[in-house]
Amino acid sequence: MPDYTTLCRQQKTLVDQIQYRRAGGPLKLLVGSTGIKFLGDSALSVNACIHLLGNKWQARKHGVQVRRQWRKVHLAMDTATSEIRAVEFTPSSDGDSPVLPKLLDQIPEGEEIGTVTADGADDTRRCRTAIIDRRASAIIPIRKNERP
Repeated sequence: MPDYTTLCRQQKTLVDQIQYRRAGGPLKLLVGSTGIKFLGDSALSVNACIHLLGNKWQARKHGVQVRRQWRKVHLAMDTATSEIRAVEFTPSSDGDSPVLPKLLDQIPEGEEIGTVTADGADDTRRCRTAIIDRRASAIIPIRKNERP
């Protein structure tokens, strides 16, 4: 068994296929996004952020500045097994609709998708085309200002 430092050096080259439970029938996906707030640069560790938050005086004295940043996490979840099947991280300024096709691309081509349920932010031609290309049905509420 390799030690921790060996794994850290080889982390970028390791490929691990995560196994998931399959429910009977086509896959029913639920797609949504949420925001995550973190402090400092992305390279800053969680322990360092907690340490800096706990010692604001020390951070001010030594000149360490921590900036809050937001990222969006887009998830596609299997409703039958409650397992996350696809994940995409984007800057907070990016919209939801360009990400749905990327989430669908993470599902293997051979796996049948029955329905894709999303919110009104994904009610775009691009999203509906990506869902139709996977031979799935879209369950997306129509926007208030939608025209026929």
